[in-house]
Amino acid sequence: MKILFILNDAPYGSEKTYNALRLAMKLQQEHAGAEIRVFLMADAVTAALPGQTTPQGYYNIERMFKAVVNKGGQVKICGTCAEGRGIHKLVLMEGAEISTMSQLAQWVVDSDRVLTF
Repeated sequence: MKILFILNDAPYGSEKTYNALRLAMKLQQEHAGAEIRVFLMADAVTAALPGQTTPQGYYNIERMFKAVVNKGGQVKICGTCAEGRGIHKLVLMEGAEISTMSQLAQWVVDSDRVLTF
């Protein structure tokens, strides 16, 4: 089963990214055949920047993404959103790459489930 997560919110300040990654990790743990894909849009693109200092009382999103990627998950970032936030030329965390709306559209069509956070 192919499961696509579309994330829109910044990595910190709300728990949407955290909860999406918790679910992605649980799906990988309990359903080994599940193919997990994560597409970051809007302010969520900043979650792909490496070496962020975790605010007091928060979880580390980069570690959570690494866990998803290490189990075969894919992470792509909206290029237009990254460019709009001035991060399109910055180094991204390992396993993440800049992508396009065409790729997102293809992932939507290919997915069995699409979850938006």
